[in-house]
Amino acid sequence: MKILIADDDPQIIRALRITLGAAGYDVITATTGIEALDQTTRQHPDVVMLDLGMPHLDGIQVIEGIRGWSQVPILVVSGRTGAADKVEALDAGADDYVTKPFAMDELRARIRALTRRIASVEDEPHVNFGDVRVDFSAKTVVRTSEGSTGRIRLTPTEWRLLELLTQSPGKLITRETILTQIWGPNHSKDNGYLRLYMAQLRKKLEPVPASPRYLVTVLGMGYRFVPAGTVE
Repeated sequence: MKILIADDDPQIIRALRITLGAAGYDVITATTGIEALDQTTRQHPDVVMLDLGMPHLDGIQVIEGIRGWSQVPILVVSGRTGAADKVEALDAGADDYVTKPFAMDELRARIRALTRRIASVEDEPHVNFGDVRVDFSAKTVVRTSEGSTGRIRLTPTEWRLLELLTQSPGKLITRETILTQIWGPNHSKDNGYLRLYMAQLRKKLEPVPASPRYLVTVLGMGYRFVPAGTVE
């Protein structure tokens, strides 16, 4: 099982790497918020352990960035003990919260509890909207309507954009989140990229690309996937 430890304290990272590695976990690390997002995107860990006081992007921003596209379990491990900090982290999408200093036995128990909970709710391997079927396991998109059945070819970037949106149905995904996850933090303001690829994706998937029903724009904010289609 792969676990990401995101903390700017090298002593904590070293101790957790040794202890969790000895317990059989495959440990990857990050020392900044941006690195935590990048590692989550590239490595797809089974659990994310996250300190709130991260440089560049704080822990809350990291949680929100991850939750824009993934339901990976997030365990906050922080020196902040106030109730308001815990509530903010849990409201942002964290699954559990442990305060520093912590007992290693308790930490391992929290990790086991999170992985058991997630394992009991498997993600859907596919999603359907209109006459389109998206298969996440095979990474394919197929049109299923009578008379036009066939695979729809997407570029790798189009696939990543579609995957981000369809794995969080009904949820607003901000432009900054999409740009950061697909093109990296240095392109978080390059909205031209996003508009171009969204237009291409709609041309391939929407019945009327100029009036999208499933890949919907939230003006001034981002995009939302609406599986049932918008009401006409």
